[in-house]
Amino acid sequence: MNHFFAYLDRLKLIKRWGLMRNTIPENDMEHSMQTAFIAHGLAVLGKTRHHRDIDPEHVLSLAIYHDAGEVITGDLPTPVKYKNPAISDAYHAIEEHAKQQLLDMLPDDMQDYFKPYIQPDEQTYEWRLVKAADRISAYLKCIEEEKMGNREFAQAKITIQDSINQNNLPEVHEFMREFVPSFSLTPDELSRM
Repeated sequence: MNHFFAYLDRLKLIKRWGLMRNTIPENDMEHSMQTAFIAHGLAVLGKTRHHRDIDPEHVLSLAIYHDAGEVITGDLPTPVKYKNPAISDAYHAIEEHAKQQLLDMLPDDMQDYFKPYIQPDEQTYEWRLVKAADRISAYLKCIEEEKMGNREFAQAKITIQDSINQNNLPEVHEFMREFVPSFSLTPDELSRM
């Protein structure tokens, strides 16, 4: 018996934004799906507009699994995770152990196939797209909460937007300019356009 997919199914039980009052709760499974949509879009922009040698479907798969280890560790809030180098280093070691634990739940003949997604090479252009998509997803959560009148995410929105603005990939800025404004609209406004 192999528990890999049963564990992944539990992503829907991992709540995000643990230090924040949420009007709309978000779990890791929802976040992973949104991040995958965005990462795929970024990869397509990179391929079509910037002629990058990239497989958008590979980026999509990286994004789907980008938080898989959190089924074991839970989602540690960003302000805690990056509070100081000692905490950050310790948490990174815990994450790596959790990812290996997940891989070990697969049959031996499947582990090599899943390893690039569970333990990705974090120095690649593809991973940079996934991390950018992860930040954009967090920014969209801030917009969503802001639309509901929740000011709890106001500072997070500024901090996240600053980190996105510092990204040097043009496809990230194109996505922000061309797609993100729609997230502030109501369904009626979206259907009129």
